[in-house]
Amino acid sequence: MSKFVQRKLLFVFILIIFSGLVNTCFSRNLPIDGAKECYVQKENKEDFVLFIVDFSNSMTEKLHGTKKINMVLDTMQELLPKLPDNMRVGLRVYGHKNSLLMPGSGCRASSLIVPMTKGSSAAIQGALFSLKPTGLTPITYSLKQAVNCDFAGVPGKKRIILLTDGGENCDESPCDYVMELQKTRRDIYIDVIAFNIYDQEANNQLKCTALVTNGKFYSANTAAELMKSLSNSLNISKDVQGVIITH
Repeated sequence: MSKFVQRKLLFVFILIIFSGLVNTCFSRNLPIDGAKECYVQKENKEDFVLFIVDFSNSMTEKLHGTKKINMVLDTMQELLPKLPDNMRVGLRVYGHKNSLLMPGSGCRASSLIVPMTKGSSAAIQGALFSLKPTGLTPITYSLKQAVNCDFAGVPGKKRIILLTDGGENCDESPCDYVMELQKTRRDIYIDVIAFNIYDQEANNQLKCTALVTNGKFYSANTAAELMKSLSNSLNISKDVQGVIITH
């Protein structure tokens, strides 16, 4: 082999190595001034969390002498100020509109009240205390709105915390919906807090909704368990034990 051919092969070999180095750096958004400059840059991770809270008529019922909605409001008021600064939190509610005058509208009574932003705790608290439970329980429609509208253009992993005192009553199935959703979306996790629910079919539907999306299912029947369930879902430590189902 001539020296010219040897030099050419050496040049090609060096070019291949350098090309690989450049591609690696670009694929990681790293500097390419030299191999020693390539490093893994820490990501500034931000959590996107959307509360979906039940404001259906059954939330006016009393539990241990206190209206269930008041127990929820008191718990949220204590919990929200403890959220991490980098967490973008929003609020969607359902059942907050009476459907008697417009038949069928109750199953679409779901609204994004506070978009997911940093420092939204005060806005969420104010919104929660301004609403009154009055309507139905359109869980599936609310999940669809959250996925298709509230999460539109939102990058990375997203989490829904669904707090409800009953199952779907609008002729849809949240379990069926999330099973279909999982075929195309794996970036959305749903934690479900079943508040004072003893209906087995409702619990099965809600448990499926959580576990299919790799979320967690919580059962809460007291104010303390409600606090524990929300704290666990938000990774805020509390001392009171709750009931958590992960499988």
